Amino acid sequence: MPALTRTRPTHAEPSGVDVRLPWWAVALPAVAFAALLLLIAGPGQAHAATGESATGQLLRHLVELLTR
Repeated sequence: MPALTRTRPTHAEPSGVDVRLPWWAVALPAVAFAALLLLIAGPGQAHAATGESATGQLLRHLVELLTR
């Protein structure tokens, strides 16, 4: 006796599913991104022996690339 299998309908029906995210699902990645950006951009308590900051080096390289 063959087993009956269910197949998907050939036409698409709207399921009416409403996907909602909790507030923290949007807030936490935004806060993490801002914190990492501040860690990269801000000099913090680091004391370099000599030379320019990473931001200054990046800007200098960008200017060199754009002026070629």
